[in-house]
Amino acid sequence: MPADDLYRLAETVLDACRARRWLVGIAESCTGGLVAAALTDIPGSSDVVDRGFVTYSDRAKAELLGVPVPILVAHGAVSGETAAAMAQGVLAKSKVDLAVAVTGVAGPGGGSAEKPVGLVWFAVASRGHEPRVERQNFVGSRAAVRAAATRRALELLVDAAAN
Repeated sequence: MPADDLYRLAETVLDACRARRWLVGIAESCTGGLVAAALTDIPGSSDVVDRGFVTYSDRAKAELLGVPVPILVAHGAVSGETAAAMAQGVLAKSKVDLAVAVTGVAGPGGGSAEKPVGLVWFAVASRGHEPRVERQNFVGSRAAVRAAATRRALELLVDAAAN
């Protein structure tokens, strides 16, 4: 995706959140901070973006976001349950109104039959609502999977802020 399209999408997220006076928090694993970077590339984004957590390891997910270890053991880091717990953790560890979480297998290694390279789980959570969880399978290189996941996370934020 062209960089200017990602920039416009990030601007849309910020504008939608500003309209609701919402703060946003981000929890990322496989995207390694790309969602937060896309949002903070926009001048003035600090009035919306409160914080981001890059929780690449299971230990970081548990320590920083409070993801329950039994969820990580039973379902793994790449799961809808973990994504939901990550998003809920952002809400619990901050005063943000809206949180998005991303966890997946970017590749080129690390995949399995059950969790292939390109599998990414997302969760979007807002105060007073259960997280919305989504599974996507992206194809391509590590960079392509991470870029597609970044875009989808921003799209989910737009949808959540607009509704």
